Amino acid sequence: MAKQITYRRVYEETSPADGKRVLVDRVWPRGMRKEEAHLDEWLREVAPSSDLRKWYAHEPSRFTEFRRRYLAELRDAGHRRAAEHLRDIAAHDRLTLLTATRDVDHSQAAVLAEWLAKKQ
Repeated sequence: MAKQITYRRVYEETSPADGKRVLVDRVWPRGMRKEEAHLDEWLREVAPSSDLRKWYAHEPSRFTEFRRRYLAELRDAGHRRAAEHLRDIAAHDRLTLLTATRDVDHSQAAVLAEWLAKKQ
């Protein structure tokens, strides 16, 4: 049975409703100490490749193409194991995908949440 999948900024207050908290960024959030993040896991292997992340540069006008490229990366062997792991978590627990990105609706966390919801 699929559970709720949400996403938000890692800098926001934690909530009991978060369920499992998984950081999905390739690099650690600036200015945040590890104990402040209250993470269950940091799954950097599911983040977009460095090349894709640099190309995108969080430009909303590139989001549609970013989404297409990132979904293709999730099917690649390098991302597949991490993506499957997230799918397993989402099948059993509430899942909150965390990112340091300011515009979370145009982030890999938003793409992952949508992708995971369709896979449940």
